[in-house]
Amino acid sequence: MACMDPRVLQLFLTLADEQHYGRAAKRSHIAQPALSQHIIQLEAELGVRLFDRSTRRVVITEAGTRFAEHARRIIDSLKHAKADMRAFASGYTGRVSVGFVGTATYDVLPLLAHRVREQLPDIDLELRGELLTPQLLDGLSAGVYDLVLVRPRVSDHHLGDRSPGSDEDQELVFERLRTERLMAVLPVSSPMAERNVVDLSDLAAEPFVTHPSKARSTMHRRVIDACASAGFTPHTIEVSETATLVVSVAAGLGVALAPEPVRHLGLDGVVYKPLATTETVELSLARRKNDMAPAVSAVAALVRSVVRTEPPEDQVLT
Repeated sequence: MACMDPRVLQLFLTLADEQHYGRAAKRSHIAQPALSQHIIQLEAELGVRLFDRSTRRVVITEAGTRFAEHARRIIDSLKHAKADMRAFASGYTGRVSVGFVGTATYDVLPLLAHRVREQLPDIDLELRGELLTPQLLDGLSAGVYDLVLVRPRVSDHHLGDRSPGSDEDQELVFERLRTERLMAVLPVSSPMAERNVVDLSDLAAEPFVTHPSKARSTMHRRVIDACASAGFTPHTIEVSETATLVVSVAAGLGVALAPEPVRHLGLDGVVYKPLATTETVELSLARRKNDMAPAVSAVAALVRSVVRTEPPEDQVLT
């Protein structure tokens, strides 16, 4: 049917907007007689008069105004369908699952969710936060996640408990995004809460709230190493999540070391103080080397735009 031809519908809408055959024809890059013929055929097909014509002007009728609503919906729907197919052909559609370690849950996750919703609305983004690096790497290799933000240590590069050469064995690529300072997390009642900086050795007598050691937590090992450099081995209280760690400090159960983005958690009862000796931890983006679909690439690019402050540094895990 001619009335469902999107080009004819667009000619009709242009004439409705201009209410002048000459201007509408020029704007549509079509001869005026051809435009007039299309409108006459459209009216005949619909069985209504769309415009009242005089020698000087064209006025849209009530029926024309009503049909214009249908025409706009049809054209908008076609545009959406074309955009959706272009996104599908390019891979910028479907589900992308991203896992986050610790404090990246509080600053990177909400920013990424906003950017994807704004720039990649056809991607179904699945986010999982507050997980440990080994869990995230195992999930990445198993296909549970497409991308993960982790804190790898060279000595911790592994493929979980899978035996080498197994069907699940895959290469993982690590891309360094930024280096974060460790902060002393203290209860507001601490005598050191008023200091500008804290010497880690002054916390030697305090219990340290840490992430689990048995789960091979990168942060647990990093805290132990930092304390060893300061000359002591801390007594630890282990908790599973960063939020629980900070709440435990606020409750007076001990002190903690955490990456600087922990400030985004925004809990009362604690203060965050820089250390006299700088201790840092890396935040990296990990992916499967041979599994980088366009949708995953697009989300990875947004992750970089949210968090990167340093040039990339890739490492391949085999």
